[in-house]
Amino acid sequence: MRLLSLCFLCLLLPAFDDVPPTLALGSPAPDFSLPGIDGKTHALSDYGRSQVLVLIFTCNHCPTAQLYEARIRQLVEDYQAKSVAFVAIEPNDPDAVRLDEMGYTDVNDGFEDMKIRAAYRRFNFPYLYDGATQAVSLAYGPKATPHVFIFDAKRILRYEGRIDNSQREALVKTRETRDAIDQLLAGQPVTVPHTGVFGCSTKWKSKSSGRVAEMKKIEAEPVTVVSVGAEGLNALRKNTGGKVLLVNFWATWCGPCLTEMPDLQTTFRMYRRRDFDFVTVSANLPDERPGVVKVLEKYHATSRNLHIDSTDVFAMQAAFDAKWESGVPFTMLIAPGGEVLYRKQGEVDILELRRIILANLPDADYQGHRAWWATK
Repeated sequence: MRLLSLCFLCLLLPAFDDVPPTLALGSPAPDFSLPGIDGKTHALSDYGRSQVLVLIFTCNHCPTAQLYEARIRQLVEDYQAKSVAFVAIEPNDPDAVRLDEMGYTDVNDGFEDMKIRAAYRRFNFPYLYDGATQAVSLAYGPKATPHVFIFDAKRILRYEGRIDNSQREALVKTRETRDAIDQLLAGQPVTVPHTGVFGCSTKWKSKSSGRVAEMKKIEAEPVTVVSVGAEGLNALRKNTGGKVLLVNFWATWCGPCLTEMPDLQTTFRMYRRRDFDFVTVSANLPDERPGVVKVLEKYHATSRNLHIDSTDVFAMQAAFDAKWESGVPFTMLIAPGGEVLYRKQGEVDILELRRIILANLPDADYQGHRAWWATK
């Protein structure tokens, strides 16, 4: 009956303008039955034998949530023999996450993307998906990711709030989640039962209109094509600007080029607010310009787009990279100053590419994030 009620509330969600209230301290744990990345359905009753239950609402795209992933793994490891159950729940509707909110991630918050993240970061805890209906998240009311709810043996909420006091682990001074668990295991009251949380706001379905508006704006942006010669390609290769530069050579007659172009354009839209730039270079001959423009317009390629101005394609290749002696697609990621970070002849692995980009983007605005992507 409770689950039916929650689903009914979910149907009303698009009308909500305000954040749902957070579950009050002293409340019983609302029931749940959610799909996990392990292929199983997980219910509250599955964790009935544990003295303490820790529910953590977290997600893939949020940089704050990412920086807490290792600490969550460590918590699970430290308490695995102490009658404490940990469950992570992804509350976000992936269709409510704008591309410009994905500047620090390789994947979105969808169910299949959760599997990718969990495998990549070796999650040692159940990771459940509530983004389809958000019924469970409505009942708990997580304000941001991550947001922790800790229940005692009778499944009464005894702590609600943050994991610790800083997303940058080196600055952590208080560890409220760990303290609450220890106190409950010792049969003591939780001395700090509530804290505020810090992270990315929960992406309720009511926010999906923002994603729609973003895509309309992108589709309205102009698509331009500029001719480039050997000198321009040589300058492009040197990357004397201050941004990490992704360059993709392609052609209208190249099947793999067209297959990967949507993902490359999406990647550009994800990271373009950071110190990142993307340039496409068409290897079509100069008189094939109309076909080049048609393809770029089809894919709303609002990146910087170049088209070689010579019929000597081999000379154009040599002008950009003397080591490039094959066809398209050809992709290179270049650091400021010209260091090659990634070179690929053939279709790219978009996840691999995004992770290399993230591991090399400056993170003065969010220190620690670059290192997070540079290690596994």
